[in-house]
Amino acid sequence: MDPLKPVAAGTPSPGGVPAAPDLADLLRSAGRGDEQAFAQLYDATCSRVLGLAIRVVRDPAQAEEVLQEAFLEIWRTAGRFDPDRGSPIAWLLTIVHRKAVDRVRSAEAATRRDQNYHHQNQPVDHDATAEAAHASLEARRVRTALGSLTPVQREALELAYFGGYTHTEVATMLDLPVGTAKTRIRDGLIRLRDTMGVGG
Repeated sequence: MDPLKPVAAGTPSPGGVPAAPDLADLLRSAGRGDEQAFAQLYDATCSRVLGLAIRVVRDPAQAEEVLQEAFLEIWRTAGRFDPDRGSPIAWLLTIVHRKAVDRVRSAEAATRRDQNYHHQNQPVDHDATAEAAHASLEARRVRTALGSLTPVQREALELAYFGGYTHTEVATMLDLPVGTAKTRIRDGLIRLRDTMGVGG
């Protein structure tokens, strides 16, 4: 083997250990709509992404939701990755960190609103009402897009998104291996992005 020739992702190295995938190449390919590249990117990074989400939100179930939201955005925006501005993993972790912080702030804001409501015995303010209405419209848009999925993809995504269940819980409820449940959720995310017409 030519020592100067790069080893392809997944190809055994001279020591017999598969080489780590080139995340930058996978991001570029995913940005062009390559679903297989996105699947490889997901498999290669989801554990690290989930670990960061758990550290920020401190709740495994919430972290699972952050993971799905982050990868949906990654699939939507992979074409914007610029290797000159940082490493692929840093770009990925920046997205998941932002999603996780948003989740924490949203939860804290909701708690403050509840406390203020009970303290003042007044309805929630107009901004909170508008925010809830916007969230409801977005949820309806996602539910409409879910109609384009296969039954097994839709079932897995509905449990993960709207049921709030973790990958492990979804696998148990559907009597599937965890890996199969993750694949259905991941493939559903790919189709959701295309159906909702969000370009990279």
